[in-house]
Order: sequence, then C-alpha cells, then structure tokens
Amino acid sequence: MNKNLAQEKKYKRIIMALSIVIPLAVAALFGINLQKLGFDVEPLTFLPPIYAFVNAITAIVLVAAVIAIKKGNRKLHERLNTFAIFCSLLFLVMYVAYHMTSNSTSYGGAVAADYDLLTKLRTFPFYYFILITHITLSIVVIPFVLTTFMRAKLTDFSAHKKIAKITFPLWLYVAVTGVIVYIMISPYYAQ
Repeated sequence: MNKNLAQEKKYKRIIMALSIVIPLAVAALFGINLQKLGFDVEPLTFLPPIYAFVNAITAIVLVAAVIAIKKGNRKLHERLNTFAIFCSLLFLVMYVAYHMTSNSTSYGGAVAADYDLLTKLRTFPFYYFILITHITLSIVVIPFVLTTFMRAKLTDFSAHKKIAKITFPLWLYVAVTGVIVYIMISPYYAQ
C-alpha cells in the first residue's frame, strides 16, 4: 500500500474519532456547572468578549490565509491556517470554561433594560437562526477542517484545494457568526 494512503487511512480514523468526541465532550461539559455541583469556583464571566474576539481573529486569519495562497505564499498560508486551528481550540476551551463556571445567559433576558420588548421580538428569530446554524456548522466543520489540514500535510494539494473550497466558507461562517451571537447576547449578560 502507498505510504500516503496508509497515513491517510490512519488520519481518517483519528479525524472521525475527533469529529465525534469533540462535540460529545463539549455537550457533556456544557451541561456541568461546577458552582451548582458545590465547587467553590469563581465564575469566568470575563471570558465571552475574549472568546468573541478570538472568533473575530479566526475569521481575519482565515481570509488572510486565502489571500496568502492566492499570492502563492504556501508557507504563510500553512502558518495562518495552523494559527486559525489554534484559535478555534482556544475558543473552545474558553467557551467550555465559561459555561462550566457561570450560569448561561439567555437571549432577551431581564437584565438589559435598554432593549424594549419590540426590539427583542424583532431580533429573536434572527438571533436563533444565527445561533442554531452557528452551533450546527461548528460541529459539521470539524471533520472538514481536519481533513483539509491532513491533505495539505500529506501534500495531496489537489484534494486539499477541492475540500478547502467547502471548508473555508463553513469555517468563516462559524467564526463570524460566533461574533454576531456574542454581540446580540452581550446586553443580556449579568452585570
């Protein structure tokens, strides 16, 4: 068997496992609130604007990576995409840490006196559409990102380019909508 094919087969098993384990782990950890379990932990309420910023950085880096490869700078493209993966992992760790130490904030909460009922009702469907598509695609994009990265590492650039055309818009959408979700829900965070 060709060495690349053997490596790809091995990586595909790892990618499949990670694509299942990561969402399940996040869902499980999301449901654990350490305070409610009696642990004396400080709520990490400062994290949402930071992880929204990390999402914004991810979006910018992804666009810069595409520009780099269009200009023929493969090394910069690779570094930027590796950094974007790091940013996505950093976001994930902060997101889980926030939800494990803080009460979830719901859209339209009673905290934001600035938002009148009509504004909430007008933005409610848009917010939930963005939120649901963001969450769904953040799960869907995992195997795409990992497969795209693997194909580049295995120097199968034609297959890499083919899947990158799908991965890029999905990943960019997840990064940008992460920022939009934060902006829309930020008035409702407990002060």
